[in-house]
Amino acid sequence: MNSTQPQNNAVPSQQSWEFAEDYVAMPEAVRLARDEATLSGLTPISPGVVATLTVLAATTRAKLVVEVGTAMGASALALFEGMAEGGILTSIDPETDSQLPARKLLTEAGYTSSKFRLIAGNPLEVLPKLNSGAYDIVFVNGDKLEYVEYVANAERLLRPGGLLVVNDVLWHNQVADPENEGDEAIIIREALQAVNESDAYQQTLLPIGNGLLVAVKN
Repeated sequence: MNSTQPQNNAVPSQQSWEFAEDYVAMPEAVRLARDEATLSGLTPISPGVVATLTVLAATTRAKLVVEVGTAMGASALALFEGMAEGGILTSIDPETDSQLPARKLLTEAGYTSSKFRLIAGNPLEVLPKLNSGAYDIVFVNGDKLEYVEYVANAERLLRPGGLLVVNDVLWHNQVADPENEGDEAIIIREALQAVNESDAYQQTLLPIGNGLLVAVKN
């Protein structure tokens, strides 16, 4: 059998990245929520991020999760796929229009209203009211210009061993470009720096979707 010797340290091709992103089939409920987000002009979390959220929730046996940014419920549904029985998810979004479809899709997927709280409000006003050290996962996917504040709140909210998960941290290749001075790129860099400089976390940055930071609280 003929074989081609792989090149050492070869960078994955676009085809390989697409293969990895689509490797795990999405649950139908998540697919519907992503479609709803797209139709509403929102950018849904990628299939790779969907699978990763489910794995992280399952790994931590998460029972209490808070997310910033409802985005029609796709991330909530992905997290529920991995959460422990009896888990409760709190989703915060300033846009009611993002939460009404999410409520419908969550209910249709079999999650009763006792399993989730959809809070329509300013995350920077809601997060400080949540219990300290209570949450297994904090998923950040809201306003990029508020990422620094979201990350600061997450450290207080997470229990030891809990996960901070931040979406879009590569932001369309802008964050890695030191010459890019766009507002979002600057703020995301500051949020990443805050996690880097904190003694509270062990972390990794995954090049899936638009970039996903995963940090475990010490």
